[in-house]
Amino acid sequence: MKRESVIIIGAGLGGLECGYILAKNGMKVTVLEREAQVGGCLQTFRRGAALFDTGFHYVGALDEGESLHTLFSYFDLMGLPWKKLDEDCFDEVVIGENAFAFANKHQGFYEQMASRFPKEREGLKKYVGFLKQVGDHIFDSFNGQNDGTFSDSLFARSAYEFLNETIKDPLLRKVLSGTSLKMELNASTLPLYTFAQINDSFIRSAWRLRGGGSQIADKLVESICAMGGEVKTRAVVTSIDECDGCVKGVTINGEEVLEADWVISSTHPAHTVSLVGESKKMRRIYRNRITGLANTFGMFTANIRLKPGMLPYLNRNIFVHRSEADLWKVNTLATESVLVNYSVPEEYSSTAVNIDLLSPMSWQEVEKWSHYPVGRRGEDYVAYKRVKAEECIRLVEKYLPGLREAIDHIYTSSPLSYHSYIASAEGCAYGIRKDYNNPMFTVLTPRTPIPNLLQTGQSLNLHGILGVSMTSFFTCAEILGMDKIKEIINHKS
Repeated sequence: MKRESVIIIGAGLGGLECGYILAKNGMKVTVLEREAQVGGCLQTFRRGAALFDTGFHYVGALDEGESLHTLFSYFDLMGLPWKKLDEDCFDEVVIGENAFAFANKHQGFYEQMASRFPKEREGLKKYVGFLKQVGDHIFDSFNGQNDGTFSDSLFARSAYEFLNETIKDPLLRKVLSGTSLKMELNASTLPLYTFAQINDSFIRSAWRLRGGGSQIADKLVESICAMGGEVKTRAVVTSIDECDGCVKGVTINGEEVLEADWVISSTHPAHTVSLVGESKKMRRIYRNRITGLANTFGMFTANIRLKPGMLPYLNRNIFVHRSEADLWKVNTLATESVLVNYSVPEEYSSTAVNIDLLSPMSWQEVEKWSHYPVGRRGEDYVAYKRVKAEECIRLVEKYLPGLREAIDHIYTSSPLSYHSYIASAEGCAYGIRKDYNNPMFTVLTPRTPIPNLLQTGQSLNLHGILGVSMTSFFTCAEILGMDKIKEIINHKS
């Protein structure tokens, strides 16, 4: 009996997880990656003794019994060298001259915030309780449960309005929004579910990965190949080929034709539709809707290699904001917010080898250089990034004494880097912008108008490691059936 076959476009997290699920359930899997290195945003690069992550920084809900632990146990990823962040302060939010610690576990988080804002105890109790409810019900969609208090209904509610209705103190609202660089805080669009699900997962537990996020991708590739699948690099999909209303396969590098029963694209939806030629099923109105969807902002990153032994390693993240910054209306033209992220020292040292500084950056800031190839964008582009890096350093150095003196070398990237290396539309950091005013059109499903062409990845409904992992199961449910996915989630088979 012939095995069903699937071609997966893109070896980022979502594509590899779909490959793992389907290979484990008996399908013939071929994953195609355009670059030489798999992983997408999980890719790493080394500069001397420093190992840098490109897009992976930390994850939440990885304690035993929590949602990401359940999923990563299925993917056989829990044996990687995970490092738990400090439970009494996994994130530190700095606003102006004031610093606020975020503690793990809902009760600890509540007590720590209530000690700083005693007049907001009732509001905090409601806030934390709501986040916990969302996290407790995160797998209900797999089980066919929906009581109307979360998920679909919360995609149609405003996160900004919920926060303002629940918390009266404007400083506390800003503090609770202070880890905003895990998502795009947009007062006019951000769905409540996105805000609550992401914040809840990190309150449950927060973790880094010693040795970089590429280990996740490498482990998934190893497992897919062990189960009889194949992962091809430098395989650029130049078209998705259709016949009689169904996809029959893809063409790679403009010449090699591969056939399959199913095709899953883990690239940006706008890129996916661009690969489909004349189609009986995919009409112009659908193409225009997908390509017309707005993208989230991108990210500027200063990857800083440090001089040995000069800067202590901190087992937490620091989010630094100017006191006047409006976190719900990010001004990417000014450096008002910076995330300071430490890589776990590979040699178990007490001092840091490298850190990353990240700040929002729009596509419009770098679009004029987008037509030039990597490495040939000119001195004005290099100078622009140099100024941005200096702004980031200037904002955070008062909270990290000795940072400037400890810098050995700075490597920078912009939304252009993500656009060039992982085909991220406009270099967006979180995929398509979800809009609570119009969830039916901005929260996408895995299905496309072509019945055997599916999508996965952060642009569909949820972004981040947990969100993409959830989405990979929703995508595979279109092939295996939701009953099989329910069995996997509940029993980790």
